[in-house]
Amino acid sequence: MSTVQELGDKLASLSLKDAVELSKYLKDTYGIEAAAGGAVMMAAAGGGGGAAKAEEKTSFDVVLKAVDAAKKIPLIKVVREVTGLGLAEAKAFVDSPGKPVKQGLSKEEADKLKKQLEENGGTVELA
Repeated sequence: MSTVQELGDKLASLSLKDAVELSKYLKDTYGIEAAAGGAVMMAAAGGGGGAAKAEEKTSFDVVLKAVDAAKKIPLIKVVREVTGLGLAEAKAFVDSPGKPVKQGLSKEEADKLKKQLEENGGTVELA
């Protein structure tokens, strides 16, 4: 078994108390700490050379937040067309807003879909 596998197996078997102690040790000794989402962050060495440029978002989710009851039927038609759902599934989708209609779209595609849904009675948010 390789060293990496052995280390991984040992880490996976740590108790919660041991994991907290390991985290504190890595932070105090090496300046390494877990960030939100499980990524590992290392403390900046030296005098902090300025903030890194924020990464521009390239993938968008189009989320249906609310529905205008007067325009529900045209909205169902658009949701069917865009998602490929059947009539019953599209109706159920529109009846319970808050879910993404499509995910991982470019900015242009997301804006186009948002406009189309809003023109047909939906309140939409890009996430």
